[in-house]
Amino acid sequence: MRSSKRINEVMDKLYVIKIGGNIVDNEAALSDFLDLFAAVPGKKILVHGGGKVATRLAADLNIKQQLVDGRRITDAETLKVVTMVYAGLINKQIVAALQSKGSNVLGISGADGNIIQAHKRIHPTMDYGFVGDVDFVNSTMLSAVLGLGLNVVVAPITHDNKGQLLNTNADTIAQEIATAMSKLYNVDLIYSFEKAGVLMDAEDDNTVIKVIDPTTYKSLRDRQLIFAGMIPKLDNAFAALRSGVSKVIIGHGAQLPLLISGAAGTTIIDAA
Repeated sequence: MRSSKRINEVMDKLYVIKIGGNIVDNEAALSDFLDLFAAVPGKKILVHGGGKVATRLAADLNIKQQLVDGRRITDAETLKVVTMVYAGLINKQIVAALQSKGSNVLGISGADGNIIQAHKRIHPTMDYGFVGDVDFVNSTMLSAVLGLGLNVVVAPITHDNKGQLLNTNADTIAQEIATAMSKLYNVDLIYSFEKAGVLMDAEDDNTVIKVIDPTTYKSLRDRQLIFAGMIPKLDNAFAALRSGVSKVIIGHGAQLPLLISGAAGTTIIDAA
């Protein structure tokens, strides 16, 4: 463990930052967040989703949507919608906004440059449709882009290397990218959304849990004190730490500099 820590300390720093959908949906909050993101020094990768925009467009097109545990069932028509919204509209709006703020970025999906290969989810009882689970992240290609002085904005559309696009959870994409890049960089993974961190009371930002380790996490889950939408973030956080990521913090996008410094949000540690 100590030698691995020393290796991380001499690697270049890379921030992998996931932006929550409620920030993406709010024009003013998104602009403020992108100001903060643009000001973060060094190499960085921004991962986004955009569920509400996709849901509204699907409704306009009379395409019925189905969610299971907060995750979208992606049939063929819904796949067209999320590809248009995630890899098209939202990705390019973020890219254009960052360019205007002096941050030179490349906007991509997981299919571009063979960045992220995935397979169609296999589940014993539920057909999730064209939902993908990640098999491979092309860290060499991402590192080459970063080496050109570009930062990267990633939309959560992947491919199976057989011509099929897949819709993949953005929290998982952030974790998989952070894990893959941790072999090349000292990586901090930051989940930024509209809450101050992991909360004891989901409606009260003053109840932030400052640090969560596996024992605390189990206790909170057993007592049903973590709301469902947070569970995938925490599962991904622990997976990242166990695979070489240096630090994982969950908190409010408006506090991004404080999240980076560790002065705000919830810090996840793997004490196992």
